[in-house]
Amino acid sequence: MPQSLLRLINRCAEYIQPDQVRELPPGLRGIYVLYKRRRNRRTKVRHYNVVYVGMANRGGIRARLRSHRRSKRGLWTHFSVFQVWDNIRDEEVFELEGLFRYIYRDDSKANRLNAARGFKPLRKLRDDDIANWPRLPPTGRR
Repeated sequence: MPQSLLRLINRCAEYIQPDQVRELPPGLRGIYVLYKRRRNRRTKVRHYNVVYVGMANRGGIRARLRSHRRSKRGLWTHFSVFQVWDNIRDEEVFELEGLFRYIYRDDSKANRLNAARGFKPLRKLRDDDIANWPRLPPTGRR
């Protein structure tokens, strides 16, 4: 049996245009990202700013993206999908989404659509006094 490249993510697709949402299989579980494409007129380089990070469990990523096409029209130009393996629990997907939203909570571009400004479980774990974190034993790596 071939070994998986990643423990959580089964497959992904990046920077897909919204008109391709209907091509996604129904019922996909995982994390999705909405982007707004920005193009530098002088250099012609394209940049994709994250404007939203979301999750889908039972309803599926396709249904969530179709909803965003209606409710957030014009605010995003592309999306990425990160499908989780079938053995990943819904709580684990929720934790992933919370982590990403927490990372982007102060990003001026990402906050346009993200209603959540933090992730409560992570706030409870927060300890900025890193000098007093316990020291881990050496792992034998150099």
